[in-house]
Amino acid sequence: MAILFYDLVGHDTERPFSPHCWKTKMALAHKGLTATKVPTRFLEVPKVEGGVSKTVPVIRDGERVLADSFAIALYLDEAYPERPTLFGGEGGKAMARFIERWSQFTIHPYIATVALTDLHEMQDETNGRYFREDRERRYGKRLEEVVAGRDAGLAGFRASLEPLRSMLTYQPFIGGASPLFADYIVFGALQWGRIASPFQLLDDSDNIVRWFERCLDLHGGIGRQVAAAA
Repeated sequence: MAILFYDLVGHDTERPFSPHCWKTKMALAHKGLTATKVPTRFLEVPKVEGGVSKTVPVIRDGERVLADSFAIALYLDEAYPERPTLFGGEGGKAMARFIERWSQFTIHPYIATVALTDLHEMQDETNGRYFREDRERRYGKRLEEVVAGRDAGLAGFRASLEPLRSMLTYQPFIGGASPLFADYIVFGALQWGRIASPFQLLDDSDNIVRWFERCLDLHGGIGRQVAAAA
């Protein structure tokens, strides 16, 4: 049986946007595993696999049901050891944990503020109403007020990526000569921004852009199967 993969979408089921689901999509492709996508909207998440998680991604592999992109990646490496590794050993797992935390605290907050209104527009009416109410409660202001500060924050965001930018002068991927799950963590965040909003996060001359393009080309170019927001 093919793996079931619950993937977050809006009104257009062909434009999955979740950074965490993109990590899992890339991890599955890295392992060469076939998965059947189950398009899932925000309000459908609590019903996935009997309510196993408040968030997606979720996968079902036979009798195993797993949530959380990192837990899924660990499972895939353990369940399919004969296929290309996602971590390259215990050190790679530890590195990926750091990259995950760095991405969550450095990259995600800014992209979320950049794309809030665009993400809202990607939802159908019912899910859009839920998204607005949930995010406005979280931020304590209207979505439009949050997004209004994105230009002022752009320079600081780009500067915050200097560790990644500098590292990529030594090697083509975070994982070294070839990508590992650590790459997919950061890729998922930037892919989220690429799909959700036309706002330009990075200068075209940035070597992070060249790394991101390499990631888009991986595994038959699955990252490019969803066009950038126009």
